[in-house]
Amino acid sequence: MRNFAPRKFIITEMIAVNNLGIQFGKRVLFQDVNLKFTPGNCYGIIGANGAGKSTLMRILSDQLSPTHGTVTQGPGERMSVLSQNHFEFDECTVMETVLRGHTVLWDIMQEKDALYAKADFSDADGIRASELEEKFAELEGWNAESDAASLLSGLGIKEEKHYTLMKDMSGNEKVRVLLAKALFGNPDNLLLDEPTNDLDLETVAWLEEYLSRFENTVLVVSHDRHFLDSVCTHTLDIDYNKVQLFAGNYSFWYESSQLALRQQQQQNKKAEEKRKELLEFIQRFSANVAKSKQTTSRKKMLEKLNIEEIQPSSRRYPGIIFTPEREPGNKILEVKGLTASVEGDVLFKDVNFQVEKGDKIAFLSHDPRAMTALFEIIMGNRKPDEGSYDWGQTITTAYLPLDNSDFFNTDLNLVDWLCQFSNDSSEIYLKGFLGKMLFSGEEVLKKASVLSGGEKMRCMIARMMMKDANTLVLDSPTNHLDLESIQAFNNTLQGFKGNILMSSHDHEFIQTVCNRIIELTPNGIIDKMMDYDDYITDERVIATRERLYAK
Repeated sequence: MRNFAPRKFIITEMIAVNNLGIQFGKRVLFQDVNLKFTPGNCYGIIGANGAGKSTLMRILSDQLSPTHGTVTQGPGERMSVLSQNHFEFDECTVMETVLRGHTVLWDIMQEKDALYAKADFSDADGIRASELEEKFAELEGWNAESDAASLLSGLGIKEEKHYTLMKDMSGNEKVRVLLAKALFGNPDNLLLDEPTNDLDLETVAWLEEYLSRFENTVLVVSHDRHFLDSVCTHTLDIDYNKVQLFAGNYSFWYESSQLALRQQQQQNKKAEEKRKELLEFIQRFSANVAKSKQTTSRKKMLEKLNIEEIQPSSRRYPGIIFTPEREPGNKILEVKGLTASVEGDVLFKDVNFQVEKGDKIAFLSHDPRAMTALFEIIMGNRKPDEGSYDWGQTITTAYLPLDNSDFFNTDLNLVDWLCQFSNDSSEIYLKGFLGKMLFSGEEVLKKASVLSGGEKMRCMIARMMMKDANTLVLDSPTNHLDLESIQAFNNTLQGFKGNILMSSHDHEFIQTVCNRIIELTPNGIIDKMMDYDDYITDERVIATRERLYAK
């Protein structure tokens, strides 16, 4: 990727929001919002589901009119938005889709081509063509296709697919192309709503690095905490029907909010003691930021934070609690010679490993079907091509599958749905688990078939919790969950006393939970007792991975 020349920031280069408010009927999402988003900063937008994160993004990108207030950009600034319509460009090639991301350049290219194609090319056409060529050169149009190709390659779209029609690309590939389209041409203002969805860990890391070097203004909504921490200089919190701006990343906001909650619960603590505790917290966090990839300027932003603004969040966190009924014995799981393939593609071959007591294993692969196949095999839902597996006699398992759709093809209400998986059919018992998963009142009478993706995941977690298992098998456990549920799930797994076998695209989840990494390839496995951050930087691991995938 070419490095664009640093831009000189001037005061007019910004998104300005004045007295912004939005409501639907009597429901107010937020009001009286006054903010300025300036170049060189990345703003992470957080809030509970339904708080208005995507609504705010749609207002900022002029896709939705606010109830009152205005949004303005600096003169001549270009805004780029990650498209959520995966079928809009089906008749375009991948390359053309990306080039369309820079609308000014694309229009010039189209007009220029149309002029040169004219049979009766006139003097006036020649003058206009000359003007277009000058603008084309100013926008570095001669480098457009090579820049687009670099973006596509960085996002995992191979060169041989750059001129394929979008309708012939898979869903995951379309997401990556649309992300390249949003990034293309160095936009002044970049709006990204859930940009890491359907990206693997390596591609997310590429995007983190790209945005960390991006010179202009970025606003992003994401449920990936590591991504938010890596790229964001500021956090925009939508809560209490307000939009409040904090210096610092998601972890700083979360930890400070938790500290404020603890202080609120200790009402008798003196004001000066509370202030001192907050100041010490900010100083500790500032020191951590200074040691990370973030710049000293960001550290100074934290030091300027008004501690009086810190308050507990109104968000509700689910009560995810796993309590093993019995301690696992010494034999957990033994896998011998497992091989699996899909439609002729070898997912993994001759896999051998033993799970030891206390292991919390993250399974990785360039092909996500490999982890799902392995989990389905060891849970008895699929037969391997070859090989065997053997669970220890003391082991009880709880499984969170990647695809849970078959569980919800029913019109049972949530109480009756959960009762199917319980030895105790009492309503109080079942409602207790649903309550921990934030289903209360009339919500427990909703039909299982109408639940959202996040609600289905919370029901599946409630089902797991009732099993009192000592071994958890989790296939992409953060899918469809909001930040609050992910945080609660993560905190619980860190203290879980049994074994965990999991796959995930969430860097923070793997890093904070797992103590062992097993990577599945078509030509063998890599098996290391180390955390994820060490694994992805270990030179021997990198060399082994390259060798195994190159075969």
